[in-house]
Amino acid sequence: YGPICQNEALEPTLDLEVLIDHAAISRRIAEMARDIEADLNGEPVILVGILKGSIHFLSDLGRYLKIDAEIDFMQAKSYEGMASTGNVRILKDLDCDIANRNVILVEDIIDTGLTISHLLDHLRLRRPRTLRVASLLSKPESRKMKIEPDYLGFSIPNEFVVGYGLDFDERYRNLPYIAIYRESQD
Repeated sequence: YGPICQNEALEPTLDLEVLIDHAAISRRIAEMARDIEADLNGEPVILVGILKGSIHFLSDLGRYLKIDAEIDFMQAKSYEGMASTGNVRILKDLDCDIANRNVILVEDIIDTGLTISHLLDHLRLRRPRTLRVASLLSKPESRKMKIEPDYLGFSIPNEFVVGYGLDFDERYRNLPYIAIYRESQD
């Protein structure tokens, strides 16, 4: 099964180029869920979604999982427009205790690696039993920190992407696909 709402009727605007379609995203998330279940051997997990970008990925991943999965959220900010500031701020922290529990940090994209590295360091202090990362997208060419997700949807080129939770100044999050965004040359 897949997401409840599939808005394939939305056509990309002139400044968007579809990179990964909705069907491919759904298939890959289902595969990631099977990998997570195998690694956890049926044990429960806490999925920690990084707001706002991970919301669609987190929702679908949670629906595909066949193990007990709690959900909590954190919010971090490191982007202004299309560029990383290099400064990570935690705007919302966890509500639950993760000590001695299996935790998967669910991220929309790993770009420079600065945000995810900062969040992992922050969460390790709380002594989870296991701490892993699931990321829908990765841009290896952009990496400034040596970090790779435990579960990866897709490696993509060093392009600015939107859709499926990712945004440009809060726009395009609702698109059911991943698209390359280029500013118009008007």
